[in-house]
Amino acid sequence: MKSLWAALLPHYPTSSASPAEAAHMDGLALWALQFTPRVVCVPAAQLTNGEPHFGDALVMELSTSERLFGGQVKLAQRIRRESRQLGITTIAWAPTSLGAVALARCGLRHGFGNQPWDAQLDTLPLHAIDAVARHAAILAQLGCNNLGAVRALPRSGVVRRFDTQLLAALDTTYGLRADGYAWITPPEHFDARLELALRVEHADALLHGAQRLLLQLCGWLVAKRAGIRSFTLRWCHDAMRSKHAGDGGELTLHTGSATRDIQHLSRLLQAHLAHVQLLAPVGELSLHAHQPEPLQETSASLLLDKAAEDESLAQVLERISARLGTHLVQRPVLCADHRPEWQVQWQPASQALPATTAAPPPLPQPSLLLAEPLRLLQNGNSQLLYQGQLQLLAGPQRLEGGWWHRSPSFLASNNEEKDKQTTQIAHTAVRDYWVANSPHAGLLWVFHTRLSPDNSAWFLHGIFA
Repeated sequence: MKSLWAALLPHYPTSSASPAEAAHMDGLALWALQFTPRVVCVPAAQLTNGEPHFGDALVMELSTSERLFGGQVKLAQRIRRESRQLGITTIAWAPTSLGAVALARCGLRHGFGNQPWDAQLDTLPLHAIDAVARHAAILAQLGCNNLGAVRALPRSGVVRRFDTQLLAALDTTYGLRADGYAWITPPEHFDARLELALRVEHADALLHGAQRLLLQLCGWLVAKRAGIRSFTLRWCHDAMRSKHAGDGGELTLHTGSATRDIQHLSRLLQAHLAHVQLLAPVGELSLHAHQPEPLQETSASLLLDKAAEDESLAQVLERISARLGTHLVQRPVLCADHRPEWQVQWQPASQALPATTAAPPPLPQPSLLLAEPLRLLQNGNSQLLYQGQLQLLAGPQRLEGGWWHRSPSFLASNNEEKDKQTTQIAHTAVRDYWVANSPHAGLLWVFHTRLSPDNSAWFLHGIFA
C-alpha cells in the first residue's frame, strides 16, 4: 500500500515562536489524532545563513484511514476545511513525510501528479529540507541549486565532507529510507487555551475562538474513544479592564448523554453564549473537559439514511433548553410512589434520565388525572353525584403512604416579609379508590378518604378515556 502523508505548516517562523504558538501546535496535534494515530511534529532547524525560516510542521500518515472517511478526496476536503478554522492554510500531500514538508515549504499542494516523485523533488530548492539547507552556502559553491543536484553528488564524498544527516534526510524524503518517529499520544486530560488575535467585547463573538478549541476537543475524544457530558469554557478579561470586572468568567455546559458531536456542541454553546454578557473585553479562552466516558461506536449503514444525519431528539431538546431556559422545557419521569399525584415528576429535558426507572402500576390507571381532586356532591340518600348518579363498579383499592413526605411552607407573620416562619406540610394519603360509572361522564376514578374527620368525603381523581 502506498503511503499517504499530509503536512500542515503554520504561518509563523520557528525563530519567533512563543508559548501561545507552541500551544497552538499541541492543539493541532490533538485535532489530527481523530484521523490517524500516526501523528508527529517535525521540528524545524533555525538557520543562520539567510535562507527562509520555517516553523515546525505537523505530519500525519493517512493511508490506512482514508476509507474510514469516505476516500482520499473526502478526507482531504475535511482536513482542509477544519484546518482552515484552526489557522492552517498550507497543506501538502506526498508519499513521504519529509517530502510533504518540503512541498509545503515550497507552496506546492501534492506530489501525486503525472510526473514521477523523484523528478518532482529534484526541482525543489535547497531550503526545502533542513539538513540540506544547513550546508546551502557550500553546496551553492559546488553548483548545487536544487535537491536533484545534491542527490547527483557522489555519496562517499558527501559523507566525508558533510554530516551523515544530509544523506539520511535525502533518503527519507525520496522514500529510500523508512521513517522512524515517536508518535504523539493523547494526554489523559484535556485542557486547551487560545489567545485571541483581537479583543472580543460581545459574548456571541467568542464562538469563533471556542470552535477552534472544540475541534481540538473532538479530536482528543476520538483518539480516546470517549465522549463527554459536560465541559467548561473560561475567558480571561483584558489587562486594561475595570477593577470591578474581575479576572474573567466561565460557562459550564451539560449534555444528556455522552457525545463528541462537534456540531451539537457548537450549537449548544452558541445558545448558552446568547445569554452571557461580558463585563470587559476578552483576550484569552480556555476549554476544560470533565470526566470523559467510553463511547460505544456504531456501525454506519450501507444504505443512504438521511434521518441519521439529522439531530436526535435529545440534541434538539438540549439546544431548545439552552435557548429558552431549563425551567420551560421539561419532561415527565415515572417515580416509584403509590400516590398517583406523585408517580410522575417533571425534570429539565436536558437532564439525563435516572439509571433505573419505576415500573408502571399493576392495576389499571385512568387516562386523565386531575391536578387537584374534585370533591363530589351527595344527595340526601348519600348517593354520589357527578353528571348524574354514580354507580360503584369495582373496588376498593386501598392506598396508604406518604407519611414520610414533608415539604416546607412559608407563613408571614405581621404581614412582614422578613418575619416569615417555616412550617412543614404533610402529604400523607389514606384512601380507598373505586371505579365508578357516570351516566354522562363515563368511567371515573374516585376515592374515599379514610381516617379523616369527615367520613363522607368523596373525591373525583381521574377519568378513564
